[in-house]
Amino acid sequence: MKELGQKDGMPMQTHLQKLRALREDNDLTQEQVAQVLGTSQTMYARYERGANELPLRHLVTLCRFYNVSADFLLNLRPDPRRKRGQAALRDGLPK
Repeated sequence: MKELGQKDGMPMQTHLQKLRALREDNDLTQEQVAQVLGTSQTMYARYERGANELPLRHLVTLCRFYNVSADFLLNLRPDPRRKRGQAALRDGLPK
């Protein structure tokens, strides 16, 4: 059985590692990505190392820029066992 946070026996990358990997795989500097986001290189560096949370508007911009989904970047997958929407409200939200 796979441990949570692993895929095919290998640890999954965190969203911070993915941010950096996407930038490096595209041969971009932090300054170039910061320009895409309309922020400074210093602030982008803080996002990439986790010192500041990446604003949602920047997440959307980066997903479009790199042509990846937010689910990919954030390591999210739908859980078919989890109740959603009205069913979750009707039956009570998980604690």
